[in-house]
Amino acid sequence: MNINAQNLGKKFRNEWIFRKLTLEFHAGNSYTFTGANGSGKSTLLQVLSGFMPHTEGNVVFQEGDKILEIDHFYKHISITAPYLELIEDFTLSELLAFHTKFKPLRDSFTINQFIDFIELPQAKNKEVKYFSSGMKQRVKLGLSFLSDCDILMLDEPTSNLDNNAVNWYLKNVQEYSKNRLLFICSNQPSEYEFCDKVFNIHDFKG
Repeated sequence: MNINAQNLGKKFRNEWIFRKLTLEFHAGNSYTFTGANGSGKSTLLQVLSGFMPHTEGNVVFQEGDKILEIDHFYKHISITAPYLELIEDFTLSELLAFHTKFKPLRDSFTINQFIDFIELPQAKNKEVKYFSSGMKQRVKLGLSFLSDCDILMLDEPTSNLDNNAVNWYLKNVQEYSKNRLLFICSNQPSEYEFCDKVFNIHDFKG
């Protein structure tokens, strides 16, 4: 699975967030976007995912020789970001049962195995609205790691995680991004030091 950005640009009102971005992103590789808070990293990630429209240029989603329509591309992506919410009235088990109707888990993981993987067995029947921010982040990361998707997009992946959970992230992110296309938006080198290529979004300000 590849993504090709061609002269890509995004403008809000009269301000260009980024412009003239031409890059190719290939399966099996990892890419990081850095930049100050508010510089547009999250916006770029959402444009590359197809969730947010771009202002100029083009984004091509390609599976082998096949060009994918943007309306179908979401099936191939899993995103973790602080601004994306979980369904809080579900218990953890109910949330996972709902999620797997749309995106099954890879490697034949069961829901119980998933809960053990994110190290939250005590929260199996707890409503998500009672989770701490760190617990919610573990769930989001776990869904990215274990959903059967070709592309992982992680925005500030260790946000709200304590030291043990950060170590859990670092242990699993490389293992579960193998042979997939990985994007990370971050200002913390420890989150992305293993990535193949690092870009600063300020280099694409037009």
